[in-house]
Amino acid sequence: MLRIDPRAGSAHLQPWLHDLVVTTAGNVTALGAADGDLGRSAAEGVYVDDARVLSRARVTLAGAGVEPVGHAALGGVSEFVGSARHLGAEGPDPTVELHRRRVLRGDGAEETVTITSRQVQVAAELTVVLGGDGAEIAVVKGGRASGALAPAVASNDGGAWITPRHGVTVVCDPAPASSSVDTDGALRLTWPVLVDAGESATVVLRTSVERRASSLFDADSAGDAVDWRDRVSVAAGDLRLGRAVHASLADLKSLLLNDPAAREDFFAAAGSPWYLTLFGRDSLWTARLLLPLGTDLAMGTLRALARRQGTTHDTLRAEGPGKIPHELRRVAYADPHNRLELPATYYGTVDATSLWICLLHDAWRWGAPEGEVRSLLPELRSAATWLTDIAPGDDGLLKYVDESGTGLVNQGWKDSGDSIRWRDGRIADAPIALIEAQAYAVEAARDAAALLEALGAADEAERAKELRVFADGLESIVRQRFWVEDGGETYPAMAIDGHGAAVTGLGSNMGHALGAGVLSTDEAARVTAVLTEPRMLGSHGIMTLATDNGGFNPLGYHTGSVWTHDTAICALGMLREGHPSQAAAVAQRLLTAAEAFGYRYPELFADSGVLGEPIPYPASCRPQAWSAASAVALLTIALGLSVDVPGRTVTVEPPPGLPFGPISVRGIRAGDAVLAIAVDAAGTVTVEGLPDGYSLVTG
Repeated sequence: MLRIDPRAGSAHLQPWLHDLVVTTAGNVTALGAADGDLGRSAAEGVYVDDARVLSRARVTLAGAGVEPVGHAALGGVSEFVGSARHLGAEGPDPTVELHRRRVLRGDGAEETVTITSRQVQVAAELTVVLGGDGAEIAVVKGGRASGALAPAVASNDGGAWITPRHGVTVVCDPAPASSSVDTDGALRLTWPVLVDAGESATVVLRTSVERRASSLFDADSAGDAVDWRDRVSVAAGDLRLGRAVHASLADLKSLLLNDPAAREDFFAAAGSPWYLTLFGRDSLWTARLLLPLGTDLAMGTLRALARRQGTTHDTLRAEGPGKIPHELRRVAYADPHNRLELPATYYGTVDATSLWICLLHDAWRWGAPEGEVRSLLPELRSAATWLTDIAPGDDGLLKYVDESGTGLVNQGWKDSGDSIRWRDGRIADAPIALIEAQAYAVEAARDAAALLEALGAADEAERAKELRVFADGLESIVRQRFWVEDGGETYPAMAIDGHGAAVTGLGSNMGHALGAGVLSTDEAARVTAVLTEPRMLGSHGIMTLATDNGGFNPLGYHTGSVWTHDTAICALGMLREGHPSQAAAVAQRLLTAAEAFGYRYPELFADSGVLGEPIPYPASCRPQAWSAASAVALLTIALGLSVDVPGRTVTVEPPPGLPFGPISVRGIRAGDAVLAIAVDAAGTVTVEGLPDGYSLVTG
């Protein structure tokens, strides 16, 4: 007999986002319905600094709403078209339209409402109802927002209200004929509208937000810092590649924030709406994937994190000397339903420190100014000390365990509590040593050694040697401890559990070891083969758990779903290990996913949900920084591109058979040089803008 028990605590479920229209501009994000209204579902609203300043925005015409016809969102702009079918000429065709254009700014939003009549004169009353509840993003995500509005005060040209962290003012043009406050505190604005046939009437509502008090991390939009779409153009035989890159760069621009401690530095916020702030791992990977387009994002991200590098041992914050933080929020993050209480600055990550070192090294290789790289050597030394002297356990492995009782149970990129599972579906016990954390550490130690040898003081040769010895030793431990024989097959386990056992069962974790220098040639070939088996590689990407795992769930957060960035990182690793055909095959699937989602990658998705098409994880962020940056990874794979500015070398080795067709890309950066790279149908490579003294390597 099948027994289905009701969800315990079902009153506090995370709101779903998959059917909402999401618009983001730095620290401001809007989530609304298809008709443009806000407030019908739990997550809807306009958020500033992770607090909801506008939780209700409803528009009616002659007492009724409009039926949605179409909508679109790009960067910080969204538009909605609806039909007022209760008005206008008789007949089957809609003749009265209501257009809404929402533009987000660093201090709020501007919405333009336009009524157009196509055939007859229309007289009606336009009503707009607005209000804000001030709910913190953690409260909304936890399904605990009450929805009670802050009481509004009406004025001649609009109104205002005050939330715990913001003052909100609405100014209308033209001024409303009537401005009043409903019994629940909402602001009600009305205009009599007379529209002649073929004419339009427009009302503009400007919502301005002012911070009432400073938070720990008041980062503002930095969208004007760079627009990669102006820098980069892509033309390929597979037209989807250019479309994916163009749309993803628009999303990335919308996620840029400045560092409040040095506003000239900018980084990519992790994702909207839940993670619209600096996340060590996410922001580092985003900048790393975007290195072919320049190093400015990388250096801004590195400096922002270096300013918050750990200095002491703190259990509650999971801090350690030299450790790079996991996340920096404006206020503390509390979700009692999921037993999470994270301080505003939280260091609960086993891998961000290694990834920080790797990004610094890779930015140097891609041509970051040597003086800027050299200025971060003190933080590099501290990070390397954490890596070699503090992080490893008695067995030499980098492990994690939440000692606070209120932090993240898992502290790798798969940070949900059920992500590390045995083949039979059992959850592994802590402390956990992840395969990818060891791989990152091996790569980081060698990268740190290379930087110290090239840019460090003369007396640091010995430290560089120690780092290489550490890397060699950890590589040896990985080879001895992680490779398992299970069911007649050999593969690297995703982790070593708290009892010292290798966790059997296939996971995408092993793909992050590709290209990190921790695998032999034969081992890398084996990992590539496993990841491209049907139980791991679906139609649209690599699944986080194999389909034969007892815990497999295609819509599980880390238990069988496809994560865009995860698939891209695995494909890049295949390319680095000398398997370009397999890398391209994986990248082609990810490009198919881009098309399925209208070229806006979600955070994660189920590989095949309806008629072979992917479906989004219902609560996934979009835009998501490392998902959007994955489009540039596809470009890297399509070109077979790598750059070594210190070595004065540019490599372009497109995969055999040109799986993306002939390709031309303008705007690739190699230090100060701007390159135009083309590969014709015969596979001939041409590069324009290559500086004197550089070597071009082609396949």
